[in-house]
Order: sequence, then C-alpha cells, then structure tokens
Amino acid sequence: MSAAYRVREAVGPADREACFAVRREVFVVEQGVPQELEYDAYDETAVHVLAVREDGLPLGTGRLLFGADALGKTGADDSVGSLGRLAVSEAARGLGVGAALVRGIEDVARERGLSAVDLHAQTHALGFYERLGYEAYGPEFPDAGMPHRAMRRSL
Repeated sequence: MSAAYRVREAVGPADREACFAVRREVFVVEQGVPQELEYDAYDETAVHVLAVREDGLPLGTGRLLFGADALGKTGADDSVGSLGRLAVSEAARGLGVGAALVRGIEDVARERGLSAVDLHAQTHALGFYERLGYEAYGPEFPDAGMPHRAMRRSL
C-alpha cells in the first residue's frame, strides 16, 4: 500500500460514512464491539478527523468531543477535549496514520481553545500514546469489555 495520505477534518455525509466504515472494520468486526455501543449520540456533535489515501480510500479516523459533550470524560474540565474512536484500518497500520490522526485531533482541539486532550486507551495501546506525550492516570477500567486507562496530554 502506498504511504501517501492526508489527515483532515471530516466534512459532509460521505466523509462521516467513511469514518464510520473504518470504525466498523476495526471495532465491530475485528474487536467484536457491539455496533450499538460503537455509535452514539456524540457522533452528531463531535469533530471527526479522517486519514485518506491519495485515491480517496479512508485509512483511519478519530473524533474529538469538547464542551459539554466532553465533561463526563475529562473530570468536568471544560478546557479539556476528549479524543476517542481512534481507528486505523488493518491495511494502513505501520504507516504512521494513527500518530498523524492524534496530531490532527490535537490541532482541532487547539483551534477550539482547549488546553489539553484526554483519552481512554485500551491498555495494549498505552505505549503508542505515551510515545505521543500522553500520561496515564487513575486505575484501569473496563469499556466495551476491554481494559482501558485514562490518559492526558497538555497542548
């Protein structure tokens, strides 16, 4: 697979469906997350970010919650956004897409005046986020039947 891709904010229904298709592939099919847990009301108000190959093939996605939507995930701190639903298609793994998506979401958070980004990482992904400057805090907890830890990075 060619490594040429770009990361951008998802705009319009086609982009949103591309984000959902990657999430379906990664979370629902690969990881067995029930579809009713994968998609939620926050999808309507979140900023979705999309990694797209030059030919238009979606490679990865993530979303940012902010304001009232993020409060339950950030310790009620409205200056902190919540990064979530980060997914990279199997064929695109190892190309730096995940890191590029995280940085793209951080850029969106900065544009909205946020001072930090929180996330809930699957424990197997802690090292990935630590390499990007995130620090784990609090105890391990289950989410969709998988162990997670909360992490934060100041912007």
